[in-house]
Amino acid sequence: MASIFTKIVRGEIPCHRVYEDDRHLAFLDIRPFVEGHTLVIPKREVDSIFELEEAEFAALWVVARKVARHLRERIRCKRICVGVWGFEVHHAHIHLVPCASMSDFPPPAPRPADAAALAKLAAGLRF
Repeated sequence: MASIFTKIVRGEIPCHRVYEDDRHLAFLDIRPFVEGHTLVIPKREVDSIFELEEAEFAALWVVARKVARHLRERIRCKRICVGVWGFEVHHAHIHLVPCASMSDFPPPAPRPADAAALAKLAAGLRF
């Protein structure tokens, strides 16, 4: 059975895209810790980030860095914190979380986001 992220990649489930290339997708989390919380995924479904082929693993982190730099510039935060939990969705992914200080991470429990607010934010963040 395909992961929810694979269904997003296929266009079966909508998302608020921030970045996309032929092998990766970055989109806003629908249960964000903070505004701008973004997920970066490989389009190829792999259960764990550490199961990616070496070149895929490196490429995913290059994209994560690119998206993080872009988020930092657009959100105007001090840092972009990174998380890789790997339990909530069985599809490799990296969390990028805008933070103003050390007290912002680990972040509070996520909460549902307003779809209209996500759409507006994604439009401002899109590459």
